[in-house]
Amino acid sequence: MKIVLFGATGRTGSEIVRRALTDGHEITALVRSPEKCKPQERLTIIEGDVRNPDSVKKALAGADAVVSALGTDKTTTLTEAMQAIIEGMKEYGIERIVTIGTAGILNSRTEPSKLRYQSNESHRKLTFAAEEHHKVFTMLKDSGLDWTIVCPTYLPDGEAVGNYRMEKEYLPINGTQISTGDTAAFAYNELSKQDYKGFRVGISY
Repeated sequence: MKIVLFGATGRTGSEIVRRALTDGHEITALVRSPEKCKPQERLTIIEGDVRNPDSVKKALAGADAVVSALGTDKTTTLTEAMQAIIEGMKEYGIERIVTIGTAGILNSRTEPSKLRYQSNESHRKLTFAAEEHHKVFTMLKDSGLDWTIVCPTYLPDGEAVGNYRMEKEYLPINGTQISTGDTAAFAYNELSKQDYKGFRVGISY
């Protein structure tokens, strides 16, 4: 596959790049700081801003699928970028996208009419990041694309060990954390497996 990856220099994104290249896929990465990307065979690095529709379209040309491991960074970069990504995918007829979200946008078990970040399940006082991910969820749901949002809970750095649990629309019961390595492994595998197409999926140990 030819995969376009946004957020390739981040903790999870860089691990997805490694896995995809190891399996022989081609990766195009749109990054602000190319020096953070180690040049590798089958990796095309494009310098640009993910909020710029022209830069996004340049990266998307010829792609089979898209992965977004973009974070919120205390700005509206995530939602601005997703708007450009969705528009570009539609223009080029690309259908498959996997994004990394947050467990906050999964359904609440304790308050069924709310998402976790809006409910008493969440202990966070600051909800800006979850609100941004919620907007992305709405945008993807309305996009007509073949989307999956991977929703990890607390995300420490760590290798993939493989003994994680997944659940559609909810965080697995008593799930408290998941490593960046396992989150990347699951997101990368889901890109082609499509077991959770059209769903948010909670992931944790």
